[in-house]
Amino acid sequence: MYLPRAFAETDLAALDALVARDPFATLVTVRDGAPTISQLPVLLVRDGERVELHGHWARANPQSAHAGPATVLLHGAHAYVSPGWYPDKRAQARVPTWNYASAELHGALETYDDEDGLADLVDRLSRHFEARVGGDWAFEFDRPEERVQLRGIVGFRFRAERVAIKHKLNQNHPRANREAVVAALQALPGDANRDVAALMRAALATNTGD
Repeated sequence: MYLPRAFAETDLAALDALVARDPFATLVTVRDGAPTISQLPVLLVRDGERVELHGHWARANPQSAHAGPATVLLHGAHAYVSPGWYPDKRAQARVPTWNYASAELHGALETYDDEDGLADLVDRLSRHFEARVGGDWAFEFDRPEERVQLRGIVGFRFRAERVAIKHKLNQNHPRANREAVVAALQALPGDANRDVAALMRAALATNTGD
């Protein structure tokens, strides 16, 4: 990840927020010199500085045979920023840009396919995501019809060894420009615009880049 110092975020609470907002991760592995990429939901398990992501593949996915080095990309809120919003647009000949939050995790995958481990994983995943949509589906451990379906997946634990979090939020601009962008994004429709504005407000509150 290209990560200028002004955009580097070191607080792992920012990682928690990224996954809470969008837990659909991009998992990249390399085999025989060629990348394999999967997009899948994950659970973040964090204990202080220890960061793990849990999830599973379809067994037919070639990546399910991979254990070892991997990279995970997490994608947060993002929004287009018009140079017309900056008070100093003409004086500084400002150009368009894109503000966003993202993270890149490097680490290792551990895979497993034992029935009890997979049942626990599916139970945790379903409870987490059912709660997000107000659903009540639950994995029933004692139903053979449900346990047999576990044969179709392979679980993984991804242990992060390096975490890079990027908040590109106009920190390299004067405060007046950043406040103007917040106001413009808040006036636009769409959750992403409002979410970027909220991130920018939080950064302004800590005087980041001032």
